Amino acid sequence: MSHKIDKTDAEWRAQLTPEQYAICRQKGTERAFTGQYYDCHEPGVYHCACCGNPLFDADTKYDSGSGWPSFWEPVKNDTVATTDDRSLWMQRTEVLCADCGAHLGHVFDDGPQPTGLRYCINSAALKLDKKAEE
Repeated sequence: MSHKIDKTDAEWRAQLTPEQYAICRQKGTERAFTGQYYDCHEPGVYHCACCGNPLFDADTKYDSGSGWPSFWEPVKNDTVATTDDRSLWMQRTEVLCADCGAHLGHVFDDGPQPTGLRYCINSAALKLDKKAEE
């Protein structure tokens, strides 16, 4: 899979914190209920922590009880990509940033309507651009 943004491993390591690098570039995960955004209720748009691609609007965020930020749809369908993930003896659908290929988390089909999806995303993969209160 080719991406709009292509950097070397050294460039990603220099740009990201060790936690962001481990999660976004090495497909890691943060512990449940520990990420900065799992209990965040601020309005705004969540962007990719690696490249700034807008991914999820806070209006689609909900409390799934999973301990990770959860959304029922991306800002646009082409802002995220998915691929099969058969690691850890499970079959899941991995969610990636469509622009830089960063590992964001996974998507499951047990979310709320209108989509029925739960995009379960690592806080370390996100950066919230807060909307000004009107």
